Amino acid sequence: MDKVRFGIIGFGNMGGGHCSYLSKGKIEGAELTAICDIKPAKLEAAKEKYPNVALFDNHMDLLKSGLVDAVIIAVPHYFHTTIGIDALNAGVNIISEKPAGVYTKAVEELIAVAKSKPELTYGMMFNQRTNPMYQKMREMVQGGELGDLYRCVWIITDWFRTQSYYDSGDWRATWSGEGGGVLLNQCPHQLDLWQWIFGMPTRIHAFCHEGKFHNIEVEDDVTAYAEYANGASGVFITTTGEAPGTNRLEITGSLGKLVAEGKTLTFWKNKEDCGKFCHSCEGGFNVPEREKIEFNFENGGPQHEGITQNFTDHLLKGTPLLAEGCEGINGLSISNAMMLSSWKNDWVDLPNDGEEFWAELQKKIANSKVEKKNVEEKIVDLSDTYTSK
Repeated sequence: MDKVRFGIIGFGNMGGGHCSYLSKGKIEGAELTAICDIKPAKLEAAKEKYPNVALFDNHMDLLKSGLVDAVIIAVPHYFHTTIGIDALNAGVNIISEKPAGVYTKAVEELIAVAKSKPELTYGMMFNQRTNPMYQKMREMVQGGELGDLYRCVWIITDWFRTQSYYDSGDWRATWSGEGGGVLLNQCPHQLDLWQWIFGMPTRIHAFCHEGKFHNIEVEDDVTAYAEYANGASGVFITTTGEAPGTNRLEITGSLGKLVAEGKTLTFWKNKEDCGKFCHSCEGGFNVPEREKIEFNFENGGPQHEGITQNFTDHLLKGTPLLAEGCEGINGLSISNAMMLSSWKNDWVDLPNDGEEFWAELQKKIANSKVEKKNVEEKIVDLSDTYTSK
């Protein structure tokens, strides 16, 4: 293979964005050869915009066409796993948009198929892993520059959405169509980064308020508390109902504190381990000396194009993947645990087999009072939406 032929499954907001940069030749070694969508109006729009690209109204025909080496799956969440499995079984490499799926039980099935086909590649569109600020944080935390890890707090409340947004798609903000709200739609990138940088928690207790700010049946306001194997703790706060919002990630360890906010990463570096200082200092109010170090990042990295380029380079040159598909289950496990904890009003341990969450989700779907929305879906430009968070 000297060029990766990409197909896009789902010509919506995200799928349209992938088509745009691929068609403009922004990914070295890649080309756009096929687009699939089940809605005639979207296919007509794709035909008008990309007259030389093959069009399909179902994904199986695209997968069997012989026109693609890889597909980017950009459809509603429930279909990420089913289409992913179909693609792998057809001998096609895949990149899945976030989240990896709605529930871990389905993602585990996809991972099992991927592992049974080592000649194929399964990647996740975790574009925030290309952000140099988060890469720096991971490097410092994983490299031990913060010492023993104490706490990780992420307040990510700048997701404000209007009721019109939720009314713009018949699948949005429903248990049957989306499977969740802010945790499953807006926050998969942050939940992935949370564990990518700080590690996976061992248990979670969360409070997920459903329809607190909007006329929807899924969660739009969440506060969660997590505990880790080493005794560290974490807090994750998010909502789509606040304006203005905040995006602040703070990580504390025995050797200092990292704070990421805006384009600045600030490191308060202790000159002495505060745990050791605590038990050796004779003064009751003394604190370790520290210095303040700032790192400024003018851009959020190559984002979606960066993930697609990395995936292409992996297929053509063997470059290591920045976001392996099997890692997509980690952030999803956290969001599933948060929702299940809220429904039970109890702690939920990680990892878990996913059966209990799946069963409770089926109850939510069965008891849904939401009527099917009669809406006209629109494709909007999201090119500047994902660069800073």
